[in-house]
Amino acid sequence: MSSYMGVHVSDQWLQSQFTQAELRSLKSKFIAMKNQNGQVTVGDMPLLMVKLNAFNSMFNEEEIAGILNESHADLSNEIDFEAFLKAYLDLQGLATAKSGASKQSSSFLKATTTTLLHTISESEKASYVAHINSYLGDDPFLKQFLPIDPATNDLFNLAKDGVLLCKLINVAVPGTIDERAINTKRVLNPWERNENHTLCLNSAKAIGCTVVNIGTQDLVEGRPHLLLGLISQIIKIQLLADLSLKKTPQLVELVDANNDVEELLGLAPEKVLLKWMNFHLKKAGYEKPVSNFSSDLKDGKAYAYLLNVLAPEHCSPSTLDSKDPKERAKLVLDHAERMDCKRYLKPEDIVEGLPNLNLAFVAQIFHQRNGLTTDSKKISFAEMMTDDVQTSREERCFRLWINSLGIVTYVNNVFEDVRNGWILLEVLDKVSPGSVNWKQASKPPIKMPFRKVENCNQVIRIGRQMKFSLVNVAGNDFVQGNKKLILAFLWQLMRYNMLQLLKNLRSHSQGKEITDADILKWANNKVKHTGRTSKIVNFKDQSLSSGIFFLELLSAVEPRVVNWNLVTKGESDEEKRLNATYIISVARKLGCSIFLLPEDIMEVNQKMILTLAASIMYWSLQKAVEDGESSPSPSNGTCTATPDASPAPSVNGEDEISSLGGEVSNLNIDDVASDTTVSSQLENEEFTAVE
Repeated sequence: MSSYMGVHVSDQWLQSQFTQAELRSLKSKFIAMKNQNGQVTVGDMPLLMVKLNAFNSMFNEEEIAGILNESHADLSNEIDFEAFLKAYLDLQGLATAKSGASKQSSSFLKATTTTLLHTISESEKASYVAHINSYLGDDPFLKQFLPIDPATNDLFNLAKDGVLLCKLINVAVPGTIDERAINTKRVLNPWERNENHTLCLNSAKAIGCTVVNIGTQDLVEGRPHLLLGLISQIIKIQLLADLSLKKTPQLVELVDANNDVEELLGLAPEKVLLKWMNFHLKKAGYEKPVSNFSSDLKDGKAYAYLLNVLAPEHCSPSTLDSKDPKERAKLVLDHAERMDCKRYLKPEDIVEGLPNLNLAFVAQIFHQRNGLTTDSKKISFAEMMTDDVQTSREERCFRLWINSLGIVTYVNNVFEDVRNGWILLEVLDKVSPGSVNWKQASKPPIKMPFRKVENCNQVIRIGRQMKFSLVNVAGNDFVQGNKKLILAFLWQLMRYNMLQLLKNLRSHSQGKEITDADILKWANNKVKHTGRTSKIVNFKDQSLSSGIFFLELLSAVEPRVVNWNLVTKGESDEEKRLNATYIISVARKLGCSIFLLPEDIMEVNQKMILTLAASIMYWSLQKAVEDGESSPSPSNGTCTATPDASPAPSVNGEDEISSLGGEVSNLNIDDVASDTTVSSQLENEEFTAVE
């Protein structure tokens, strides 16, 4: 729910050598090493460097001390964070030279450009540039900057203001961002640019991207390896969007028995793509199964067989007859071009086995011609397997939330992926550190069913310790894939996480719990203090469907963020949708990490409405804390209100901080009735299992 705060280093070159995630981690380790005098000395560094374990065990503590002694005569001298970073880089370089090759490249990166620590693939860069030129070339704002020349760094420079990435997200998942919320001017000030990047990162999370290692400062600086990594994820989501039974019911042809359909539902989209490819390769007589998008495709034979079975009218016998892999790869691409497939790669990319580009190419072939049946019986069966709209919407929300937490396992389908209990244990450990007894947990793959039950039983035990409502719920209910109970448990877990985040910001609340009623009271008070009269009774209040209350709340916490010229009265369904879409983008633009859809606001989905209000409250209270510790932000008096800003009266920076502090400390918390106002009714209605 937070905005992305960066670690700043005065030496710009030095900062460019690290990601924000690396800087945050190194800064915390550096601070932890400070002695009683609040200092870190040169003599402290060898032990710290060994603990970081960043040099592949190339150096021990004594060797590091010897290296440092060459540039620091007195080991008792104090060293600051920047000097520590420089020493870290020097040791990194020596370790790389000693090993003979860099071990630091990310999995999607190959060789040729940028910094000491990170390299990028020029082939991938060229492919992504071609994709952007193709899909955004006619965009009213971006067309003045397109097409991009892949031979230059124009891609990274253009991405620095955030507009390109926001537009690309909307190409991947249309409607994710209300483009009215994007700051689109030829020259943006730092505040507007940061808003765009915050909107981009929160929206990227909302479509399934992993952005835990990326901050707004990384995007402002145009870090090539991080930008390419994010662009790669966005494009991948676009290309794999149809690889599900819901979007393409014909995929049911890939399984033989009905019980295999559940397995298909739980597969990651790229695994479904491989299954589809092998399905056709088997029909074509290709005996070697393809298990990846790199080494198994290097010789081009699998491509030749696949295209011959999908588009025999364009096949050429010379493709398989060719002895030269590069020549065969060229013939494969010629064949694909005759099928009107977009070319994401060159012959040498196939030969080198670049996984991201091969995946993109196979996805294009699938989109162009999937070769699957139109058998109405099979398709109707597949359609019956998909969830109803509300269940599907909640599954999406919880899946995206779990993936945003940065746990090791990526969730593709909540109902299938949580059945062994492992992912739920990972989430519990993230939300309530130390709550999981990992010695009693079984890590996937789990062959024995009772091990899955054991994992899920531990999940239930921890849930009860956290005072979740789990009447008549057992671990086996999760193993069996009971959707209602899984959703109910995840809602309580998500809500618990939200309330804990809010509680942690309220250090002066004497440890008392935050409740749904507190959030409701806070929201009403914020709107009231701006001079407006809107008020809601609870999070089921039907007046929320117009969107006006939340727009007033957003304007109350940050007056400049809402452009009231874009707000409708919220009377018709279309007006409500416009407002709801705008609310979500404005909240993400502030820094709120939210996963609801416009429909959740329009239909007043009580649970999703609560997450939205809590997220705005968290951002507001966090901002007050930060403003109290640092110089005022543009919203605290250094940036004048624009004509588009909220017409309602607003408080200045100092009053905002003090009033927020007063609201936090003065919220009435009744421990006896802590969860009876809004949440207990929800829990009693939805979280109790029926025997």
